[in-house]
Amino acid sequence: MTTRILIVRTSSLGDLVHMLPAISDIARHVPDAQIDWIAEEAFAEIPSWHPAVNEVIRVAHRRWRKRWWSAASRSERAALRATLDARHYHIVLDMQALMKSIWLVRQTHGERHGLDWKSAREPLASLFYQVRHRVAFWQPAVTRQRTLAAATFGYTVEGPPDFGLHALTQGVAIEDAAIIMPSASRDDKLWPADDWQQVFDELQSRGLGLRLLAGNEAEHARAQDLIAGRAHAEVLPRMSLREVAGQLARARLMVGLDSGLTHLSAGLGRPTIGIYKASTPVRTPLQGAAYTASLGERGRAPDAKTVLGAVAQALADAPGSL
Repeated sequence: MTTRILIVRTSSLGDLVHMLPAISDIARHVPDAQIDWIAEEAFAEIPSWHPAVNEVIRVAHRRWRKRWWSAASRSERAALRATLDARHYHIVLDMQALMKSIWLVRQTHGERHGLDWKSAREPLASLFYQVRHRVAFWQPAVTRQRTLAAATFGYTVEGPPDFGLHALTQGVAIEDAAIIMPSASRDDKLWPADDWQQVFDELQSRGLGLRLLAGNEAEHARAQDLIAGRAHAEVLPRMSLREVAGQLARARLMVGLDSGLTHLSAGLGRPTIGIYKASTPVRTPLQGAAYTASLGERGRAPDAKTVLGAVAQALADAPGSL
């Protein structure tokens, strides 16, 4: 008999990447599972890449909240309510445990599972679940999500995380290029330009071209300033998530600030170095099949020497290393 499962995890990009190994675990331990996933429209491509996900139900909370009472927003929310009302799931698993996810959970039909009062970031969310699970808070996000899924479906977490992104990397030829993510959603995450220059010098001395990612005009201008005067260095145009994933899959390695795309690189199995300055890697370290380094700490960025050491290790460990 098919077990119909609805996953509620709407955002953000990195959080959805962290969810993917839990989906692989569910598919392996619940072989008759049919998994749907509610995700924010901007990130809906991420769950769609996992072969075990049947359907992605898109929401647009980020867009709706800007014009909550507009006719268009109300119409879209009514369509979402109708979609959820027409579906009956055996298990509705809220992997977010926030009040904004509860708004969605309450529109679903099925046994509702989530974190208990002591485990949830917003404890009030736990009051809306029929089954509550205790998951230790201070552990890596990937482990935390896998543990919650295991508790819900009654199995034990085993083996390294499988992100289920093989279709994006299978048969891809690795190019002599490094992807750089020098921008972040907050200025307090930025790393000094002089440190970036030392990393760029090292990468280019090893024959790697530089491809910088930028998501908006300000980030594009900052990236252009960082590579001014350098040959074999470019700022990539704004691309879809799939196009960015293609760039990451082909890269020799990635060096980036703590961002969703840096976590995606690790999930794709590429050697990845993350620079943490305004957040802690204790809860969100990079995890993947290839070499990863999560460097720095909240209020204490790694210096260039530390990052250069990780670059050397990543390239030494990579297949076909330089």
